[in-house]
Amino acid sequence: MIKTYIDKVALVDIRDHKVLMALSRGKERWFNPGGKIEQGETKEQALVREIREELSVEINSESIQHYGTFEAQAFGKPEGTFVRMYCYTATYHGEPRPSSEIEKIEYFSYAARFRSTAVDLLIFADLKTKGLID
Repeated sequence: MIKTYIDKVALVDIRDHKVLMALSRGKERWFNPGGKIEQGETKEQALVREIREELSVEINSESIQHYGTFEAQAFGKPEGTFVRMYCYTATYHGEPRPSSEIEKIEYFSYAARFRSTAVDLLIFADLKTKGLID
């Protein structure tokens, strides 16, 4: 099988041993907030832009730290299309709230992980193993 990749960035935001998840309008699966890296953007620039667009908060660029990279079959895409998720932690200014493209945001415990996509399941497992979420 030939793999093709969709490269994305995501924010891993933990509060009270739960991780922030977002639900796009018209979608059924939740995901770590973030999105695709545009042509000519660094991963960090994409993270700042995507989080501003999705959560209406401003990331403190100096606080961005790589958390990990995860890959899995992309949800709703043909077999062999993988999402490669570059995950970061960061501080930000403001309180996250859904933007025009996001219907809802919620902090998920490990028990709620099955509402997310395959790549997010890997992130949940890693967070749980490291004792960062309940």
